[in-house]
Amino acid sequence: MIRKRLLAGLFSLLPLGITVWLLKVIFKILIDFFKEPLFWTARLLDISEPTYWQQAVFSLLAMCCLLFAVGTLVQNYVGRRLLGWMDTFMLNIPGVKGIYGTIKQIISAIQSGNSGSFKEVVLAHWPTPDSKVIGFVTNRGCSWASEDDSEQVVVYIPTAPNPAAGFVVILDKSLVKPANFTPEQALTWVVSGGFVSPAEFSGKL
Repeated sequence: MIRKRLLAGLFSLLPLGITVWLLKVIFKILIDFFKEPLFWTARLLDISEPTYWQQAVFSLLAMCCLLFAVGTLVQNYVGRRLLGWMDTFMLNIPGVKGIYGTIKQIISAIQSGNSGSFKEVVLAHWPTPDSKVIGFVTNRGCSWASEDDSEQVVVYIPTAPNPAAGFVVILDKSLVKPANFTPEQALTWVVSGGFVSPAEFSGKL
């Protein structure tokens, strides 16, 4: 009985604990990024060094201002040219261009809504005809991968517990069926290792 209640309490508080931990990590990154400029300003103005929470508030506000300024800048011609030069510079650095280019393409696809953008949830027969996995259609223009010109689709299959580390497979359209639940429900199911079932499910294969 005691063990059961301890486990119930643990699993009840675990989502809150993970959320707090992630927020703490984000705040630490922001504070470390703005700490030196903030302390330099405090010494310049001859005022006391800011406390941890003052640093956190300042860092959050500074990051919001920075994002707003960059977002405003890239809306005009000069900003777009500067962004283009930065892309060119990053894509010409050996060892960096592969990572930067891939991330750039993924973000562009999500922003534009093209290539599936991980919004189309499907059930796919993979890796064997008798297996079923949850995946996301990312591209439907892959007839080049077929020997008989049949329609092929690219499916990203996330893995548990880290959905960012998955598999990219090209499958015949007949092996892929739509699943009637949202991307959020699909990712929840994957991260939980199948313990948390999607609220809706009608994508029978």
